[in-house]
Amino acid sequence: MKAIGYNKSLPITNPESLMDIELAQPIAKGRDLLVKISAISVNPADYKVRLNMAPEAGEFKVLGWDAMGEVVAIGDAVTGFKPGDLVYYAGDITRQGNNAEYHLVDERIVGKKPKSLSNGEAAALPLTAITAWEILFEHLAIKQQSAVLNAKSNEVILVVGAAGGVGSILVQLAKAITGATVIGTASRESSNAWVRKLGADHVIDHSKPLKEQIEALNIGQVTHIASLNSTDTYFEAYTDLIAPFGKIAMIDDPESLDVTKLKAKSLSLHWEFMFARSMFSAVDMHEQGILLNRVANLVDEGYVNTTVGKNLGAINAENLRAAHEALETGRSIGKIVLEGF
Repeated sequence: MKAIGYNKSLPITNPESLMDIELAQPIAKGRDLLVKISAISVNPADYKVRLNMAPEAGEFKVLGWDAMGEVVAIGDAVTGFKPGDLVYYAGDITRQGNNAEYHLVDERIVGKKPKSLSNGEAAALPLTAITAWEILFEHLAIKQQSAVLNAKSNEVILVVGAAGGVGSILVQLAKAITGATVIGTASRESSNAWVRKLGADHVIDHSKPLKEQIEALNIGQVTHIASLNSTDTYFEAYTDLIAPFGKIAMIDDPESLDVTKLKAKSLSLHWEFMFARSMFSAVDMHEQGILLNRVANLVDEGYVNTTVGKNLGAINAENLRAAHEALETGRSIGKIVLEGF
């Protein structure tokens, strides 16, 4: 089968950083689905793994943790899917990724594709939807409500980096099924417009002091913070502006944080890593499949939109290198997708 992989960690400008290769088609066993890949999306996790995890000598590593495709075979322990099902999922970072024509994935972390989306639009959602959902409802413990209720609560969530992949879905989920007031951050005109389109109640500029801008909104103190980038830059500001007993969740990798600053207000800090459940075969790893189906329903009911920012065409090494390069700039808006081999 066709695949895209690498055998040593190289800068993305090197043509061998990602290469078109041929691999044997895998076989589904146990709880695995064999999925014929139709579309993929690219995430910062892809380039971080490429730069920091070289494969064994003589081996190729295949990246990719966002996919949409068709189930073509199932393992003997599979109960929730059958050949012909259209699915979307993020996968497991400890296994080969989905930058390949065929891919194995545990059925517990797979959802049924949203019916109203194209293949590429669906592939844009899984990893960021799982990350956003776990931040909102497991780490920050924001109160969830029916999408038809739309009753305002006294929760105020600040989303730093709201125009990126995770922010783009987190803002929508917060607006669709919570009563929280959502403040997104964006520093450019294009990203500001994107965050407003997603439904944020307010947009502020993260290149300027945060507290003064929030106080000028006259909406009360922030109760929750989703820190999606540069946590070390803003951490002191977070502890200053957030209300007592507030919650902060982050997804990036700051070199150091002074957590003693959390004590005075009895704040809590949470570190989201959406691969934790699959990496450690958690007893509740099936929760990711459940939430993906919830997100698919919200999409099909019109409450959540796809977060595609750019479609780079066919799934091949050249286009994947372009996707990695765009993400490494840190200025990409929405999700980058590729479709078909």
